[in-house]
Amino acid sequence: MKQKILAAAAVAVALASVAVDAATPAQWRSKAIYQVLTDRFARTDGSTTATCNTPDRVYCGGSYQGIINHLDYIQNMGFSAIWISPITYNIPDTTAYGDAFHGYWQQNLYELNSNFGSGSDLKNVATALHDRGMYLMVDIVVNHNGWKGNESSVNYSSFYPFNQESYYHSYCAITDYNNQDNVEDCWLGDSNVELVDLKTENSTVASMYNTWITQLVSNYSIDGLRVDTAKHVDKNFFPEFSSAAGVFITGEVYDGDPSYTCPYQNYMDSILNYPTYYPLLSAFQSTSGSISDLVNQLNTMKSTCKDTTLLGSFSENHDLPRFASYTQDISLAQNIIAYTILSDGIPIIYAGQEQHYDGGNDPNNREATWLSGYNTDSTLYKHVANLNQIRNQAIYKDSTYLTYQNWVIYSDTTTIAMRKGYDDKQIITVLSNKGASGASYTQAIGNTGWSAGTSVVEVLSCTTTSVDSSGNLQVPMASGLPRVYYPTAELSGSGICGQ
Repeated sequence: MKQKILAAAAVAVALASVAVDAATPAQWRSKAIYQVLTDRFARTDGSTTATCNTPDRVYCGGSYQGIINHLDYIQNMGFSAIWISPITYNIPDTTAYGDAFHGYWQQNLYELNSNFGSGSDLKNVATALHDRGMYLMVDIVVNHNGWKGNESSVNYSSFYPFNQESYYHSYCAITDYNNQDNVEDCWLGDSNVELVDLKTENSTVASMYNTWITQLVSNYSIDGLRVDTAKHVDKNFFPEFSSAAGVFITGEVYDGDPSYTCPYQNYMDSILNYPTYYPLLSAFQSTSGSISDLVNQLNTMKSTCKDTTLLGSFSENHDLPRFASYTQDISLAQNIIAYTILSDGIPIIYAGQEQHYDGGNDPNNREATWLSGYNTDSTLYKHVANLNQIRNQAIYKDSTYLTYQNWVIYSDTTTIAMRKGYDDKQIITVLSNKGASGASYTQAIGNTGWSAGTSVVEVLSCTTTSVDSSGNLQVPMASGLPRVYYPTAELSGSGICGQ
């Protein structure tokens, strides 16, 4: 297993051997991202027992140096990029909702959050990643600044550089998510922690942001940005901001409606794929989930979004209950992770997902990864490594794999089979929501793109089979486990399944 994981890491480095400072959307398309909450991933002292009680919502000691110390753990799963928490100075006081350990209560753009380390430490993260051929994505907030207290107590001079009330919208609460002006111009938060809403439609505000982001990306060698609360920002703010940043940007448009979310891709490179997340969760969180809803949404996204191959594909993040909080079934977890990594888009795995963490709503879903002991023998750690490995191999053998839009070639009430890739080099993924107690059965899959007699390997079990005389792939399903097939001939020299 160790050899297989190291092979996956080696392929990931080879794929990222292009100039890291370019960080174009096309280059990001080939990445696989590991998301960390900086405060919760790894401590500088290397402790795996240090207390981090999530309901307390306090700083637990995770740091930039801690991330550097555990890059092997990340890269050996086949990841080629990490996404870290916002890095800027936040509310320094403990609020009714705890500390700003997550980074989203920003107050000063030009000062770092020292709880995570120094500017030199952050630069060292970028250097350590780039030395491995990996990318750095930084979370940023442009919608608001954070304030401890209600709207009438805000001291605007405490913010920087937006230190005048004129830079902000007058207070109003968001009351109607069907009214986009209300969504963009009114404030998030509440009287305990107000999120003071900036006038991103204002040319002065936009210019100040553009100056900042140009410097930030340059100073810390950042390769990509994730924009928090993007649906609350004026859409027209993003094109010039993206140009000023000069790197790939994906936005958090927290909405499940493709007709609402997809148009944001006309203003920035990418968005996180929330529309697929909801039917994906529904399909696999129980053995009675709807596969057909997932199939329908997958097809809708392809016809509605500008480019589904650039979307952020995820099944967990720090804002959502962990998948294992819905079900402890390990087979269902393996299926949803397989979809996340092998469907369209840039796969994102949230730290702790590979350890089957089961925290529910915020703050319980923000557990300390170090408490797992960074177990590289866990079922899901090895599963993620195998999936990233075969994805990296498919990209290495044929880069057009990335732009081929995932195609559902079979589905029924419990099973979905997907094809991604051209010219006999495709990956065929077969998923089931029958769960770990699911019965054994054989499913015939057509439209594989493989001719009769083609030898293929099921890379999760290293079982070899051949396409039958009718051109079908006979897939033995058991215990609700996913199956992932790739041509034997294309595995030569990969280290996958002994090839």
